[in-house]
Amino acid sequence: MKTSEAFWQAFDGLINKCEIVIDRPLGSVHPRYSNLIYPVSYGYLKGTKSMDGGGIDVCVGSRADRVLDAVICIVDLVKQDSEIKLLLGCTEAEKDAIDAFHNASDFMKGIRINRNREALQSRQR
Repeated sequence: MKTSEAFWQAFDGLINKCEIVIDRPLGSVHPRYSNLIYPVSYGYLKGTKSMDGGGIDVCVGSRADRVLDAVICIVDLVKQDSEIKLLLGCTEAEKDAIDAFHNASDFMKGIRINRNREALQSRQR
């Protein structure tokens, strides 16, 4: 198995065994920055840990399948840390909105990594 597919499958395993907790539904205002509105539902995988001490972050889009087909890696210059966020069931428009959300200021920057579509399709069969 390629290293890249092992990466995605590791997250698939976590998603399948951990509860998804949504603590900021679509349209919620960021708790510290009132000008930032969440473009998709946002939460975390219960029982996991991320660099900030909280659970691994998830962005949940409108597709019913909740398939993981992208992640966004961010650097937060205020907190001086970085994180990965899993994009589950997001349409292309929602992924673009998540990119824009994480790049809206000079204090946070993100880059999206898409899962190889062929590998994803073979996994769904």
